[in-house]
Amino acid sequence: MKDHFWKDQFCKHQFWSHKHLLLAAALCLWGGAAAAETYTVGSIEIANPWARATPKGAPVGGAYMSITNKGTESDRLVGISTPVAGQAQVHQMTTDNGVMKMRPVQGGLEIKPGQTVVFNPDSFHLMLMGLKQPMAQGQHVKATLDFAKAGKLDVEFVVESMGAQGPSAAAPAMDHGAMDHGAMGNMKMNH
Repeated sequence: MKDHFWKDQFCKHQFWSHKHLLLAAALCLWGGAAAAETYTVGSIEIANPWARATPKGAPVGGAYMSITNKGTESDRLVGISTPVAGQAQVHQMTTDNGVMKMRPVQGGLEIKPGQTVVFNPDSFHLMLMGLKQPMAQGQHVKATLDFAKAGKLDVEFVVESMGAQGPSAAAPAMDHGAMDHGAMGNMKMNH
């Protein structure tokens, strides 16, 4: 009998009203949007900034994102700063004769018009050197990216697990303003 009490309360009394459904949907989307944050300066867009957690005593860490140039001219990521590390640089992983090599990108990283450069553990990444403390999963790490034409942009990297290969909830950013809320007005739940 107890098992049916709550079901009866939710179903018979129509607990799931239009407002409750919208609130539940908004909370779900808000949680995903936090992990899929997008930042913009000039024609440059940064999407899904994330970093890997580091063990205690680790001198370096890595941070990742996607950079899209929505403009008509090339731009260049020329500098990175963050309070969690003494120095930050763009590095690139490459494989040469089966041997992985990591090198700093000299002169900054060019992002051509219409191009998206994806930073990940096996390619371009931000190398954070001289970490001042470990980066813990769930933490938000602030950084400033400096572009030659677009200028400076403050971003927050969400710290994922030590072995992460990408952000945990990398859903595309949602334009809530473009959503047709009127179509939800006649929604009913059947039990």
